[in-house]
Amino acid sequence: MQSEKRGAAMNEQKIDTERPHLLIFLGGLSLLGCVALIGATIVAPFYVPDYNWIADTISDLAAGDSKIIMDYGLFGFAAGLLAASLAASHAHVGNIGWSIGTISLAILALLVTVIGARDEYGDGDTGGVVIHIYLVYGLGVFFLLAPLCMSSGAGRHASWAKAGCYIIAGLWAVTAPVFFFLPTGIDGLYERMLGGISCAFVVLLSVVFIQRALRAQGGSP
Repeated sequence: MQSEKRGAAMNEQKIDTERPHLLIFLGGLSLLGCVALIGATIVAPFYVPDYNWIADTISDLAAGDSKIIMDYGLFGFAAGLLAASLAASHAHVGNIGWSIGTISLAILALLVTVIGARDEYGDGDTGGVVIHIYLVYGLGVFFLLAPLCMSSGAGRHASWAKAGCYIIAGLWAVTAPVFFFLPTGIDGLYERMLGGISCAFVVLLSVVFIQRALRAQGGSP
């Protein structure tokens, strides 16, 4: 009980040192990053002939003549991840686990940026070193590591945030490895589900940051 009270007191003291407008801006930017990814995923297929939402992956959208649409979506999501990392660094509500999660978000932003910039999707190209699969492995690792490491710190803000981190991490741990063993006839739809899980984590963090900003301003979180 005393440890919980000390944790709550430290949390309130930390809120007093945070800059609400910065957290609102970064939290909003993180949300926009998710909107960019989802929007590009919805719009881009209309510009790709014979695109199959179930069988064709997001990578297929980023490799054709209309790749610029999906590339912008990926870059927007990368910006959202970076904004979440910056907000987590400013509103540091955890210990070393929160720090690891903050760094993981920055690494994820870098990985997504490289994926969008290289236009190389492990499709058998022979014009250089193929690194796409290793970038995907990195996404798998760090999208699991980030919510797990940040769950305790998120719990200092609200119990639902901690539970949400555990649920997202659990879903990712169970579903992400399956993608590599799926038949190509359904992997496109499955990949979108994984994208939804990753967006859910970013949205969760965005809500936490915005709520903390409102609380610091004396509003209702």
